[in-house]
Amino acid sequence: MAGTIEVLVPGGQANPGPPLGPELGPTPVDVQAVVQQINDETAAFDGTEVPVTVDYDDDGSFEIDVGVPPTAALIKDEAGFETGSGEPQVEFVADLSVEQVKTIAEQKKPDLLAYDLRNAAKEVVGTCASMGVTIEGEDAREFKEKVDAGEYDDVLAE
Repeated sequence: MAGTIEVLVPGGQANPGPPLGPELGPTPVDVQAVVQQINDETAAFDGTEVPVTVDYDDDGSFEIDVGVPPTAALIKDEAGFETGSGEPQVEFVADLSVEQVKTIAEQKKPDLLAYDLRNAAKEVVGTCASMGVTIEGEDAREFKEKVDAGEYDDVLAE
C-alpha cells in the first residue's frame, strides 16, 4: 500500500470535509467513494466517534478497516448521557438494562479479551462501575456478582 490514514469519524456521518477530506485530498483515491464506504460500514454506530483506517495504493484502490468505539463511548451513547460521574461509587449518572449491557458487549466483543458474551458483559459492567452507571438499578459491582452467580445466564447466552 502507498499509504495509510487513521481518523476518528462520527458513525454513518463522515463527509469530505475535515478530518477526512484534507487527509484524502492529496491521495489518488476517489474521496466520495471512501466517504460512502465509511458511512455504510459505520452506520450502526450512528454519531459515535469510530476509529477508521484507510489504506490506499498508488492506483487509487483502497481498503477500509473500521474499529469499534471505546466501551465508555458506547455506554454513553446507549444510556444517553455526556459525562461520567466524578464520584462513581456515590453519584450515579445513568442506569442500563441487562439488554443494553448485552448490546454493548456484542458490539465490543471482538476487541475484548473475553471468550464469551457473559465475560464480555462483565468487562462492560466494569467500565459502568468506573463511570457511575448502574445496571437494573443496582451498583455495577453487585450486578457483576449476580452475573457470576449465573442469574443472567439466560439473557447473556450466545
